[in-house]
Amino acid sequence: DVLPSDRFGIELPVAGDKLRAYVLATRNAKSTPVQVEELPSAGTACRWTEETRQWLIASSREELRERFPVTFDVMKREGMQSVCAIPLLSGERSLGVLFFMAAREAAFHELRRDLLDQVGSAVAVALDHCLAYEEVRDLRDRLVRENVYLQEEIRREHPFEELVGSSPTLGAALHKVDQVAPGNTSVLILGETGTGKELIARAIHNRSARRDRPLVKVNCSAISAGLVESELFGHVKGAFTGALERRVGRFELADGGTIFLDEIGELPLETQVKLLRVLQEQEFEPVGSSRTLRVDVRVIAATNRDLQEAVRTGRFRPDLFYRLNVFPIAIPPLRERRADIPQLVMFFLSRFSRSLGKQISAVAPETMQHLCAYEWPGNVRELQNVIERAVVLCEGPVLEIDPDLVPLSAATSRASEPVARSGSAEAAPPNEPAGVRAAAPDDIAPLEEMERRHIVAALDSTAGVIHGPKGAARILKLHPNTLRSRMEKLGITFKRTRHET
Repeated sequence: DVLPSDRFGIELPVAGDKLRAYVLATRNAKSTPVQVEELPSAGTACRWTEETRQWLIASSREELRERFPVTFDVMKREGMQSVCAIPLLSGERSLGVLFFMAAREAAFHELRRDLLDQVGSAVAVALDHCLAYEEVRDLRDRLVRENVYLQEEIRREHPFEELVGSSPTLGAALHKVDQVAPGNTSVLILGETGTGKELIARAIHNRSARRDRPLVKVNCSAISAGLVESELFGHVKGAFTGALERRVGRFELADGGTIFLDEIGELPLETQVKLLRVLQEQEFEPVGSSRTLRVDVRVIAATNRDLQEAVRTGRFRPDLFYRLNVFPIAIPPLRERRADIPQLVMFFLSRFSRSLGKQISAVAPETMQHLCAYEWPGNVRELQNVIERAVVLCEGPVLEIDPDLVPLSAATSRASEPVARSGSAEAAPPNEPAGVRAAAPDDIAPLEEMERRHIVAALDSTAGVIHGPKGAARILKLHPNTLRSRMEKLGITFKRTRHET
């Protein structure tokens, strides 16, 4: 034989100061497929060969025991005595090492080095092309994944296209966005459902140095508990039943950009531990893999829950809360920035009139009155839906709200101040919301009591059903878990048609 070898292959350097060995042939080559093994690069003959760019030939594995203990252990395990390692060079780069092993001693003592130099050069050229192709393929696959995700984002209907309003409470929140956007600080966005938390996250991302990389959104409440880790961190083929191929997780997809974890309070406790590690170390292992992946991701989280209360009750890890709560931004509910309602109404009116091909240029004063006085438990998202439906039903140039769209009986007692047709509220006394008459303190129910009545009314209308297309959660535009949490907080118990309060 030109090269009496019982085992040969290629070793390549990989991340984490390791070598990946591809054993291409053994004595049982016909029955043994290509074997892949990762080893620590320190203590290997191949590491020395790669760094020095020199051949290494050992007639007995005993010669390697002290100097290259990892290689010695592999040879002992495989029953090999001799080894020959040849550097694979491409210009100034050392790509890896071509190695040969034999079961007898001194198997490589008399080699035709000129021939093997030619073999090594040919293998190096082929390997260089292979690595270049793999790099291009990985880049292509990443671009494809990002494009698919971005196309999904484009198709997704966002609550509204941009932040609208000029109230002091909204202005204070936007000022915080400008303060925190340029850095990499973790941000926790707090606010009720429908207040525009995702828009704030997008504003932070778009004002940061990561704006050219993806903003990847994950709705933690929409993923079943068994699949949360796979969704966030990915999985390898065969990691669990149904894992037929490798899945790239959202953190890997967001590498170099920003990940937005919406409804962070819904994460299972076991996943919170893994998320804490990503925040602290910027590394994780996909489900079913021992390989550690490092990422550079900025984390923005949002919740409509009271996380401090969740920490006290043991539903949220305190260390994760403190790690996320570096820079909190509270988004005010719509009822606390009523002065923005006319502006939002005109914004949505223009948008839906244009998309539906209608010529609607104004809002009836009585309609604007009612809209400004309503409590808007669903916040801006609810307002958007009301205006869209009103535009669909409108048959003239002036928008008028059907009594079914907004519970006007709740609004009428508070809405007597006229509002200008142009969509801007008339001047209101200092510290009083525009378009709303000041009411005597005795006439105003506590906010929690109003919310309680609203939830009970929804439950009454569904005979106590919370989940499903006809459930109270759908009517209130809340996640069922969020509704149950609010019911527990407000002391509401409900069983079908009978309720106890």
